[in-house]
Amino acid sequence: MRNPIFRSRGPVMIDVAGTALTEEERERLLDPLVGGVILFARNFTGSDQLRALTAEIRALRDPALIIAVDHEGGRVQRFRTDGFTRLPSMRSLGALWEQDHLAALDAARATGFVLAAELRAHGVDLSFAPVLDLDYGCCRAIGNRAFHRDPQAVAALAQALVAGMAEAGMGAVGKHFPGHGFVEADSHHDVPVDERDFDTVWNEDVAPYRHRLGRQLAGVMPAHVIYPKADPSPEPQPAGFSPFWLKDVLRGRLGFKGVIFSDDLNMEGARVAGDIVGRAKAAYAAGCDMLLVCNRPDLAAELLDRWAPAPEPDNLARLAAIVPSAPRPAWLADLFALELHAAYVQARERIAAITDDTGTAPTMTAATIGEQRSEDLSKRG
Repeated sequence: MRNPIFRSRGPVMIDVAGTALTEEERERLLDPLVGGVILFARNFTGSDQLRALTAEIRALRDPALIIAVDHEGGRVQRFRTDGFTRLPSMRSLGALWEQDHLAALDAARATGFVLAAELRAHGVDLSFAPVLDLDYGCCRAIGNRAFHRDPQAVAALAQALVAGMAEAGMGAVGKHFPGHGFVEADSHHDVPVDERDFDTVWNEDVAPYRHRLGRQLAGVMPAHVIYPKADPSPEPQPAGFSPFWLKDVLRGRLGFKGVIFSDDLNMEGARVAGDIVGRAKAAYAAGCDMLLVCNRPDLAAELLDRWAPAPEPDNLARLAAIVPSAPRPAWLADLFALELHAAYVQARERIAAITDDTGTAPTMTAATIGEQRSEDLSKRG
């Protein structure tokens, strides 16, 4: 194995095609602009294979590239077999909240712990979770990914889930700021527009971020949603390209100090910002620390060739702090050690008792390499 290249993490997170790296992908991951890798269901065939892939990615650079995944539970869970527990949807935890607040908080904490422990045991640093959008019952993109309609219930359940993740040594990334739940359109395929005024969004959708939970998040991912009546900018942009939402509200009014991850710049909701370089420039200028480019290796290559941002010391510091610097504890060394850990066994038992609605959830759509096609996330994650 080659010696790692000593290189600071860059502001771009990209994906890889399969279950092991190609030589072309190794070279791309060494690009100074790259700072992380996002994994998908196509990158997983089993526990040993995933551990080998993350080890290969981690060995390329020092500090190691951040390895992340969308692994929320319910219909958005990329890895579901061979070392991974089927996690409940967040709406299932919200339904339990309606019956018993304490039981729901205990279940949410157990879910967060198992989610993070299994990922960390496989060499994954971050999950883009939890979803903090409110469940208005209308958004195709969110649906049962949301905990509840009540922002206080969302904040309480999410705080418990984040605490469970923290027990396994993983930071949490709240999404989709300031809120995606009110719009029907899916930003994977449309440009959603939320016509509510600022006070309404602030009092409802931003409430979980204003809760003490907001100070416990390691990262935030903004929505590809335009809020023309809430954003005072002359030409309001989706939140991920809006200095008003990211600098004035998230950093300024809320005092958020963690990493801001863009949502995928290849989504339809991002196309209003121009070509891939225009989108990256706009998101970076608006305040995003790390930019995701998924499912289009050609666009990732174009961005790395054509974009030359000036290094930002604050950005580098935030990216350095988002993953644990200490070695994994012995109980996270491998799956065998994890399965002997009493807290993990108890948490899995708690999850098994949750009534989950994932089987009745509608399908979502997701991108695949080189094309956009419908994908049943209840099967693919």
